[in-house]
Amino acid sequence: MLKTRMVAIDKDNPKPQLIDVAAKIIRAGGLVAFPTETVYGLGGNAMDEEAAAKIYAAKGRPQDNPLIVHIHHIKELEDIAEEVPPGADRLMKIFWPGPLTILFRKKPEVPSGTTAGLDTVAVRMPDHRIALELIKSAGVPIAAPSANISGRPSPTCARDVLEDLDGRIDMILDGGTCPVGVESTVLDLSGPVPLILRPGGLPKEELEKVLGHVELDPGLLPGQKPRSPGQKYRHYAPRARMTLVEGPVERQVAEIIDLAAKLESSGRKVGIMATAQTRQRYPVGTVISVGDRKAPLTISSNLFSILRKFDRLGVDEILAEGISKEGLGLAVMNRLYKAAGYNIIKV
Repeated sequence: MLKTRMVAIDKDNPKPQLIDVAAKIIRAGGLVAFPTETVYGLGGNAMDEEAAAKIYAAKGRPQDNPLIVHIHHIKELEDIAEEVPPGADRLMKIFWPGPLTILFRKKPEVPSGTTAGLDTVAVRMPDHRIALELIKSAGVPIAAPSANISGRPSPTCARDVLEDLDGRIDMILDGGTCPVGVESTVLDLSGPVPLILRPGGLPKEELEKVLGHVELDPGLLPGQKPRSPGQKYRHYAPRARMTLVEGPVERQVAEIIDLAAKLESSGRKVGIMATAQTRQRYPVGTVISVGDRKAPLTISSNLFSILRKFDRLGVDEILAEGISKEGLGLAVMNRLYKAAGYNIIKV
């Protein structure tokens, strides 16, 4: 079995020696997990078909789910993208580096394994010094989905990566906790109206300040046909059965208290994902606050780590409160829908 090496690295002043070791692994066709501002990525040479295959194998990722290519300088697009769609220039100037992924028509040199056979390539520039230094040192764009077993909650710290991928990859760069905590927003500019294929760390409202009207892919809604391949699969799922409760806060709390009491009386161990405003109101269950409803970044940054914490606590059922879909709340709710397998109670 492959021996995975994990090394601590200063996110503000990464040692060039450590970056160079990781970069050599990438150039040699190996895999390195590294931090970004969103979640940890599992990186391989985006221009190497065999490296892409290793990423899919390490994650157990479906072969029709394309990888996101990470670059450190906008000039690298010249080797990846056939053309830059209208509006992309403005977005890149404002939001790169940052949690925005844009779809481009790919050049023939980009392997089909990286794009899952599609004629488009998804590209972003991460806002994290370790990630940027690694891409620069490697000298190649890096394909990097989240560094977890496919379907599990995405990793926001190196411990989470090691839990899933120990023995499957060459190296983990431990740069601390990822500040945003949910993946990048994926944007398609090929149609008449900009289309969000995945809500993420850059809110829809921020895009609309630049582009005007932006639409959400209807496939993001429960019961609708997905347009993006990645929408077809269950994501972010804890081991426990999870139920998401949506509606006015008072009704959410009352419903969760009732559900938790019934589940515990039947011998089930219950975890409750509450918010700072409601944490003290639950008389039963293992209650953890995911963050402050008035500060969605506190929720997005904690979401995946708390799902994993419930796993470590061995709960049988997770009951989660819904939040507003404004700003980062849209990305949080998208993750909660999928983590719950669309097991939703509306009150």
